[in-house]
This record gives sequence, structure tokens and C-alpha cells, in this order.
Amino acid sequence: MSKLWGGRFTKKTDQLVEEYTASIEFDKELAEEDIQGSLAHVTMLGKQGILLAADVETIQDGLHRVLQRIKRGDVEFTIGDEDIHMNIEKTLIDDIGPVGGKLHTGRSRNDQVATDMHLYLRKRVVEFVGLLQKLQAALVEQAKANLDTIVPGYTHLQRAQPILFAHHLMAYVSMFERDIERLQDSYKRINTLPLGAGALAGTTFPIDRHFVASQLHFDRVYENSLDAVSDRDFILEFLSHGSIIMMHLSRLSEELILWSSTEFRFVELDDAFCTGSSIMPQKKNPDVPELVRGKTGRVYGNLIGLLTVLKSLPLAYNKDMQEDKEGMFDTVKTMQGALQLFAPMIATMKVSKERMREAVNNDFSNATDIADFLVGKGLPFRQAHEVIGKTVLYCIEQNKYLLDLTLEEFKQFSPLFDERIYEVLQPEQVVNARNVYGGTATVQVTDAIGRAEEALQQTAAWVDEYVERSK
Repeated sequence: MSKLWGGRFTKKTDQLVEEYTASIEFDKELAEEDIQGSLAHVTMLGKQGILLAADVETIQDGLHRVLQRIKRGDVEFTIGDEDIHMNIEKTLIDDIGPVGGKLHTGRSRNDQVATDMHLYLRKRVVEFVGLLQKLQAALVEQAKANLDTIVPGYTHLQRAQPILFAHHLMAYVSMFERDIERLQDSYKRINTLPLGAGALAGTTFPIDRHFVASQLHFDRVYENSLDAVSDRDFILEFLSHGSIIMMHLSRLSEELILWSSTEFRFVELDDAFCTGSSIMPQKKNPDVPELVRGKTGRVYGNLIGLLTVLKSLPLAYNKDMQEDKEGMFDTVKTMQGALQLFAPMIATMKVSKERMREAVNNDFSNATDIADFLVGKGLPFRQAHEVIGKTVLYCIEQNKYLLDLTLEEFKQFSPLFDERIYEVLQPEQVVNARNVYGGTATVQVTDAIGRAEEALQQTAAWVDEYVERSK
């Protein structure tokens, strides 16, 4: 059979051109969405009297059969039919005859493919919100189990101040909450229908775009037909949000890799999420976080790639825009794998409270509290800062820590020191002294966990609602 668009051509397409320009090898991912959009489109054609009711019913039945065949793996897609749209239409015509050719009345592949991608990303956004919520839940449970676990907090990868390990974990809960908010906000732009824009200028048929939108549960339609077929902002936005999500996962991965090393020994990852060495039998390698850290780069690349494709394109559709899909599919697959693994990996992680406490006891991360103590005695902070700097230097030279010093040793640096300094220096006191909203004090972290649990419930309800809406 000749090309469905071949009437104007006198030569067959060169085989190399077919292979180079065909997108079926990757856009077959959109098969279900393509049929979903076609069913709504043909229903509208019947409602508007553009197609006879009998033809509409025949096409609908044929589309359902094609979908079931695709799900069973009974349809062989070919590069000769270029893309998922032409492959499905060709399969439909083979099944029901020439009436299948009426399906494409009043639309173009330009608005059809855009519709498919809106439908596809709409599902994925809801899925990713759900996966992020599960990861947050795992972090919250670990935080609840470690409200009494004190760990060094770091700046510049140098020990800075003692904090609750729960506080550290809740920082990632906050990061992923912003990721969820970004995805939820993007939904309204994804949930905009381009179908009915035609190739670029609309159509001469009396279609009802808003009816199709209601059939497909879109909240609105594109206002401008040129914009409808050329807009890929919604994909760029998804790739941008995906890049930020992967960046957050990569930061957490880096910490898990450090914490599980022999040098830190703060945590141990479950065997199910690690691998061994082919030559060194003692090794337990944190391959999952390492690979997530590595795969972050490919997600960044997908964003930059599409930005570069779009940067100089005139309106409306250009073949360049075929390059919008592979990066999108790759980002979806990469993030799915990472998020599906991360929640159970965090949930099964063992925390060494003793090792963390040992690290806190053997450093100078409580030094700021001595300065605050002196400030409370009336010494200006800059002078207090100098006093404690000299005190720390003395400790280093004497191979001691601050709690090892006698009161007489403290007083050689300032007469303002008294017995209360030993209470001030205790890690629990250092932590709980920071009793401000968002601080590391136990009461503040407990409140933060409570707020997070409320947010988790709200997110779960949002996912349930939007899964139901898109059915």
C-alpha cells in the first residue's frame, strides 16, 4: 500500500530517508494515548454530524480492537508507516476497510501528536507525585525513628554544628515537597488540549474542541492554533522539574554514599540495594545511589537537548520537533527507576546512632554555643568569636576536645566562663537550644514531622483525585 499521504508524490521514499525520519521505534510508547485521543475525536465528528453514526460506531469498534491487539503484542509496527499515528491508522483501515480513513477528518498529525504527549505527560506527572510522596513517607518514618539521634551537621563538608539526624532527613522531605508542588502546578498547563488546531490554522469542518476536551478530561483548550501545534513548553517544564528532582536525588545519593563508607559508618544500606565486587570479597558497594547520581546527567542532557532544538524554530510545526520525544521518554524511565528504588532503600536503611554520637563527641561543632554563652555574659560576639577560636586552637595543640578542658583551662581564655559551660556544651543542649521555627530542636523537628504527615495525606488525596479524573 502507498503512503497515506502519498498522492502528491511520484517516487517512493528512499529507504535511508524512511529509516532516518521514522519515529515509530520510540513514539510507539504513545499508542494508548493516540487511540484515546482518536476515540474522543471520532465521537465528536459524529456529534457534529461530520460523520454518519454508523461510520463512527465502526471506527470506534475498530479502534478498541486495535488497542487490544497492541496490548497483546499482535500489531507489528513498521518504519514504512513512519510513526505511531500512521501505523495505527493503517492497522485500523486494514481491519475495517476504507471507512477507517475518515478518522483523520478535521485533524492533522501535528495536533494529534501534541495531544498524545499531553495525555502521556498528564499520567506521568500524577505518577511522579505519587512516587515522591512514597519517598517522603519513607524519610519521615526514618526521621521519627531518629528523633534522639544526633549527628554532625556540615558546611563545606567540615563539621559545623550538631543537629538531629531527623532534622537532616526532613530537609529532603522539604526538597521533595517543592518538587511535588512544581509538578502539581505544571498539571494545569499539561492539561490543555491542542486537538482541533489542525496542521496550524484550524479546520474548515465544524468541530467542537471543547466537547473533545470534556471527553478527554482536559480543563481547557489552546487559544491559538499556531501555538497549539508548536508549543513544547509543557515538555520543557517537565524536563526542568525532572532535572531538579534528579538533582535532589543525586544530593541524597552522595550523602548515602559518604555515610555508608568505612570512614563515616553512619548508615548501612540493605543488601538488597547493594552489590559486591568480582575480585574483592569484602566489598559492599552502594550501586543504586551511585547510578542515580550518574543518571542525573542524562536527565540534564535531555532538557538542554530540547531547549536547543526549539531555540530557533519558526512557527508552526517543523520536523525538528520529532526530537521532543526520546528525551522525554528517557527522563520518564530514568526517574521511574530512581524513585521506585529510593523509597524502599531509605525505608530499610540502618542508622548507627552510636557512631553518629561518637562523631559528635569528637569534634568542635559545639564551639558556636560557647561563643553564644559568652555573648550572654555581655561580651561582644566578635570578641567571643576570637576567644573561642583561641580555645579551639589550644585544644588542637593539647589533643583535647572542649568538654575535656578543666574550668581553669577555660578561664585562661576568659574570666566569664563558669561551671554552666559544661551543660552548654552537651550535644543535647546544643541541639535543643536552637528552638526556633525550622530549627533542629527536638520539639521543632517533631512539629515539622507532624506538618509533613499532614502534607503526605493531602498529596495522597491529590493523586487519588487526579488518577480518577484522567480515567
